[in-house]
Amino acid sequence: MDELVAELARRLVDEPDAVRVESFEEEDGTLVLELHVAEGDVGKVIGRQGRLARALRTIVRAGGVEAGRRLQLEIVD
Repeated sequence: MDELVAELARRLVDEPDAVRVESFEEEDGTLVLELHVAEGDVGKVIGRQGRLARALRTIVRAGGVEAGRRLQLEIVD
């Protein structure tokens, strides 16, 4: 899932080399994916009224359902 999120984000931003995804597990078992992008690209990943961010989060949640675990996406600059 990390690679999928990173590839989708790279196609949206001006600085694809700055894109990276880190993951960690919370106490409740949720796997959190942190999407890091360049400061100027945060708006491009979020999109108008958060549409792109919602779409990315939907993809991540669907992947979690498929894997049988809860996944969450956070966008970090």
